[in-house]
Amino acid sequence: MSFEWPWQYNFPPFFTLQPNVDTRQKQLAAWCSLALSYCRHHKLYTLDIMEVQECPVFNHKNIDRKLSTEAILIVFEELRKKGNLEWLDKNKTQCLVMWRRPEEWGKLIYQWVSKNGMVNTVFTLYELANGDDTESEEFHGLEEWMLIRSLQALQTDGKAEIITMDDGKGVKFF
Repeated sequence: MSFEWPWQYNFPPFFTLQPNVDTRQKQLAAWCSLALSYCRHHKLYTLDIMEVQECPVFNHKNIDRKLSTEAILIVFEELRKKGNLEWLDKNKTQCLVMWRRPEEWGKLIYQWVSKNGMVNTVFTLYELANGDDTESEEFHGLEEWMLIRSLQALQTDGKAEIITMDDGKGVKFF
């Protein structure tokens, strides 16, 4: 399934931050939505600022337009304020993108566990994120940092407990 670009993506001024405050807010909201949708579609969780500048989402070669690094950082700051992005370093060269928050992933995982009658079952983190049983689930392939945060959210709600096993970490659902 191919990614659906919003109409603004083909509009050259979209790639230049607008000076009018109201217009800029709408533009930033559209950029945030586009960035999250793109990451979700391609299951991207970690981004590098240098690499993302050449990524199709910020570099539209067909109309010869590219969002500046400064503008990308402004978009990413908006995402950070909304809780969808976290910087990995002080220089802001790499970040974690959360197109779905840990609590939302936890809810999806718990729904799958409940639906399949696996409450009171222990899973390794690998089985949960990469096992054959979860292949058709949206959380299949979830990066370990996000999986752990999702399970921590469930643990806070009393629905799971993260446990240490001989070969790594696991989780038991309640």
